Amino acid sequence: MEFLFDTASIASIEKYAKIYPFSGVTTNPSILKTEGAINLREHLEKIRALIGDRRDLHAQVIAIDTTGMLAEANALCRFDRNIHVKIPTTNAGLAAMSVLKTSGCKITATAIYTRMQAFLAITAGADFIAPYFNRMENLGADAEADIRAMRALIDRDRAATKILAASFKNTAQITRAIAAGAHAITASPELLETAVETDAVRAAVATFASDWEQAQGTKRIA
Repeated sequence: MEFLFDTASIASIEKYAKIYPFSGVTTNPSILKTEGAINLREHLEKIRALIGDRRDLHAQVIAIDTTGMLAEANALCRFDRNIHVKIPTTNAGLAAMSVLKTSGCKITATAIYTRMQAFLAITAGADFIAPYFNRMENLGADAEADIRAMRALIDRDRAATKILAASFKNTAQITRAIAAGAHAITASPELLETAVETDAVRAAVATFASDWEQAQGTKRIA
């Protein structure tokens, strides 16, 4: 199981990298917008410096046509050989994926709302597919069943593609995506924190400390 941070915030990555076992960072144009008018290359280089070469970094193309996607994807691959280029799973995107795989670029097929998009991206050789869990549910889809179908095809064909579930509004959706067969999830680290730092957990920890102090007369074991 892999957890990735869906953020472009340097401060957030610095903070939560010390807490959570994470496999990388995912970004997209909307996430990068929250950082203001940045130099994309410099910002991605800062993230890479923070997470190291062994973790994944995902960055998305802006172009909506195949030619533009290829140009932007190749530019991203040139300055970071380990980057995963996020390509929207459209007709233009699928055409770009097939070309990029021959050049050795790592591909994350993104903006997946349907099983057929996923099946086509898997067949095109995408390294990751990113189904948008919450957005799928908002459209009336059964996101869990769809992820199970994606995982079944991957397992049946022994494809190298991994399911990187994305777009979550709460941690309950994250656990459902994992249970359905997602290999990885990406979410804001602040959302992950809500599953750990709850009132119930804090109360339990405080009770343990209080009970120990009452019994032993000290707040410490050592």
